[in-house]
Amino acid sequence: MPSDSSFDVVSKVDRQEVDNALNQAAKEIAQRYDFKGVGADVRWSGEQILMVANSEDRVNAVLDVLQTKLIKRGVSLKVLDLSDPVQSGKEVRITADLKEGLAQDVAKKIGKIIRDEGPKGVKTQITGDEMRVTSKSRDELQEVIALLKGADLDVALQFVNYR
Repeated sequence: MPSDSSFDVVSKVDRQEVDNALNQAAKEIAQRYDFKGVGADVRWSGEQILMVANSEDRVNAVLDVLQTKLIKRGVSLKVLDLSDPVQSGKEVRITADLKEGLAQDVAKKIGKIIRDEGPKGVKTQITGDEMRVTSKSRDELQEVIALLKGADLDVALQFVNYR
C-alpha cells in the first residue's frame, strides 16, 4: 500500500546570499566612475536595505546594480518590497524590505489555483506561513509544481521536503 507523497510550498529568503549581493553591489558602486561624487550608497538599515544617492536617476541606478547582483546570486527579485524614491534633504532614498513567509491570502490563492487547475487527487493544507501539498501520485505533485512555477504570483516560491 503506497503512502501519500507530499511537499511544502514556502517563501524563504537566503539572507546570506542577500548580504553577499549587497556587499558586491556596495563594492561596485564605490568603484564605478559614474557613481563618483553623487553620494551613492547601498547598505543594511536594521532589517531593511537602504539605497541613497543625490538624484532619483542615480538611486534607481543603485537599485539596478543591487538587482543585478541578487539575480547573479540566485535570489528572486520578488523578495524585495520596494518603497518609492523619497527626497530627504539633499539625498533621495529607496528602502527595500525582504518578504518572507506565505501570507494567509497568498496561501489561499495558491490553494485555489491548485483546486481549480491542478489534478483532482491533490490536497492542500495551510500551516502557519507554509503550505503542504499531498497526493497519492508523485506525478500529480510534479504537475502542481509546474503549475505553480507558471502561475503569476507576486511572491518567490520554493518547494521543499519533497517525499
